[in-house]
Amino acid sequence: MSENHLITIQDKAIHLGENAEVHINIARLPTHTEIDLPMYVFRGTEPGPSLLITASLHGDEVNGTETIRRMIRKNLLKPKSGTVIALPIVNVYGFIHQTRALPDGKDLNRSFPGSKAGSLARRLAYTIMNEVIPHVDFGIDLHTGGARRTNYPQVRCDFTREEAVRLAHAFGAPFTLNSTEIDGSFRKSACDDGKTIIVFEGGESQRLDELSINEAMDGIQRVMQHLGMNSASVNARSTAVLADSSWLRAKIAGIFVPLVNSGAEVHEGDVIAHIGDPYGDMAQEVVAAHSGFVIGLNNHPIVHAGDALIHIGWPPKPGEELHPPHWMAEDPDYEAGEDWMGFGGS
Repeated sequence: MSENHLITIQDKAIHLGENAEVHINIARLPTHTEIDLPMYVFRGTEPGPSLLITASLHGDEVNGTETIRRMIRKNLLKPKSGTVIALPIVNVYGFIHQTRALPDGKDLNRSFPGSKAGSLARRLAYTIMNEVIPHVDFGIDLHTGGARRTNYPQVRCDFTREEAVRLAHAFGAPFTLNSTEIDGSFRKSACDDGKTIIVFEGGESQRLDELSINEAMDGIQRVMQHLGMNSASVNARSTAVLADSSWLRAKIAGIFVPLVNSGAEVHEGDVIAHIGDPYGDMAQEVVAAHSGFVIGLNNHPIVHAGDALIHIGWPPKPGEELHPPHWMAEDPDYEAGEDWMGFGGS
């Protein structure tokens, strides 16, 4: 892809130095109104890698859409070399109704690689895999937390994917979480197809979060710099690496009162929340099971037993190997990053 002087999407030829808006037809509503997938293509004057930026795979996750919108308005996606393809709203159906899923009730991000004759979600996944993915080398998939749950800005990637590790390091989010790829997800299907995809998580569904939007904008620009698509415009930044994570869950129902903020450091044994009954008769302490950082937080004050409360990620143990040991030496960019909390643990 990186040497292509001409790319053709939906019979539309796009040359070096050109911008284009392409609409890929997905399906029709029952009213026979056409539903299209809008795609924005920005090409530099020189050949280079192709970077895909996607948002709103879950229709109620609007932070990513706002991130892309601002970058288009500010002309930040136009590369000097290579190609940027932006899909601000992948799940058009969900975005219109502000729901996570599609009208068939399916989660698009569990429907890849899709099927030409399957459910609506699988058909949309098939369209993306066959109309978009062949034109890209790298990708950043923008997400938020679910309903009433916020995620502190973080990149998720599988540490066994060396190129994804490099991309995550270049992005420079506050945290980078080792996250295995899930069957049916866009990330896994695209990576299995030879592409390098990382996921950015930040904020909460149906709510704009300025910190997450700004982190995403800066991270995308850093990745473009890392790939040689633009000259430096945002300073490089190290990322705190998290080897694993888990949610603390409620042992009883009641009113949930967190005592920590998203992004905070916690230590094993710390009391980080209370759950009490509505009448003041009792309260149960919620204790951190690991030392690490709060990367996700339930914002709903009323919880049931078993509900997820606080998501804690923790760094590698000293000497823990989370990646092939030779990857760092292959990339000269890392020689200047010795103070970074590397994947080997420190």
